[in-house]
Amino acid sequence: MKRQLLSFFLLVAAALIMVAKAENYPYRSDALWVTVPNHADWNYRVGQQAEVEVMFLKYGVPRDGELEYAIGTDLLEADQQGTVQLRDGRCTIKMGTAKKPCFRDLRLKLRIDGQTYSHHVKVGFSPELIKPFTQLPKDFQQYWQQAKDEAKKYPLKYTIEPYLPFTNEQVETFLVKLNLDSRHHSLYGYLMKPRGAKPGSCPVVLTPPGAGVKTIMQAFERTYFQEKGVIRLVTEIHGLNPTLDDATFSDLRHAFGNYLEMGLESRDEYYMRRVYLGLVRCIDLLTSLPEWDGRNVATLGGSQGGALALVGAALDERVTLCVANHPALSDMAAASQPGLTHGYPHFRRELLTPAAIQTLAYYDVVNFAPFIKAKTYMTWGYNDNTCPPTTSYAVWNLLKCQKESLVTPINEHWTSDTTNRQQLEWLLKNFK
Repeated sequence: MKRQLLSFFLLVAAALIMVAKAENYPYRSDALWVTVPNHADWNYRVGQQAEVEVMFLKYGVPRDGELEYAIGTDLLEADQQGTVQLRDGRCTIKMGTAKKPCFRDLRLKLRIDGQTYSHHVKVGFSPELIKPFTQLPKDFQQYWQQAKDEAKKYPLKYTIEPYLPFTNEQVETFLVKLNLDSRHHSLYGYLMKPRGAKPGSCPVVLTPPGAGVKTIMQAFERTYFQEKGVIRLVTEIHGLNPTLDDATFSDLRHAFGNYLEMGLESRDEYYMRRVYLGLVRCIDLLTSLPEWDGRNVATLGGSQGGALALVGAALDERVTLCVANHPALSDMAAASQPGLTHGYPHFRRELLTPAAIQTLAYYDVVNFAPFIKAKTYMTWGYNDNTCPPTTSYAVWNLLKCQKESLVTPINEHWTSDTTNRQQLEWLLKNFK
């Protein structure tokens, strides 16, 4: 069976090399790794033995050589290593098992023709039983309810102006500056409406950004939302005008430093407090629009944006649907303990003082997950080293709402255009 699978992958690889425009798979790469775990879903029960059949091709031709491998728990140092000989470009590596629910990572390295080629593949052991290190504070709900009540005292204020560079026959785009609180915090966003939308006709979708200090050009990569009659607000979180040029953003990025470390030892001064409360204010704006249909509010994002999509759904019961890709900000404090896999932003252990761990408990996605009532669709990949599958499962396993998932084991920290389009189709199917 394994030989048949490898033969199939070899034929697929050969076919892909010959597709239109003569582009290779992966894109313009001379090399192709094919890794096939002996469980089709890449999952095992704790105690089961895992093995992976490996194939390496260069220019579509199987190559022989000494393959170095190392095996370790997700994101942690390797605890096994060795070498094996590729023959006809193939070999089988026994990964062993795990004693507790986790992911194990097989890391591969091949030196050939004066170059080094690397690859890795992760498999899960009872991932449905993974639990986070982060604990829920007893006053978690009370803390955020008080914070929201305080924020409501500040009236909804924003400026809005047409943004012509991204306006066309189907889409009207506006640059919005939204004031968040009396401390003059704000955020910017692109509000994108279907042209000619009638009052009460449109679902609304909030799309918070991935991590970083950067422009939000991804607003214009998915205009099919507006073409399907959906209003979308794509935001940044730092109060920086997204129309600034790249050079200015580069300067700001260096000046900012790591904002996710700012105020880390105080739950009231942590940088992300105003960001989380800003999600509710964004929903205030969207639900104030005359075109909103009065029913459907969705949050959607990936990585940091996936985390914020989940947080927004937990904080605001007006959210009816949530789509999150490989959420960051999940089980962050696990880095304080040796032998535990932790989520982005991968804090250095010396930063995780008792006060910082206490703060992060109020901001970690695993603690928001149980309070989400909106129907939720999550996507994640096993080979992701930015937002590892361990922490995605830690979130997924705590969701008590209606939920659906798309698990794409081969994916690293990305989703395909097809997956992104499927998310719109999922939303359209579930809008009421």
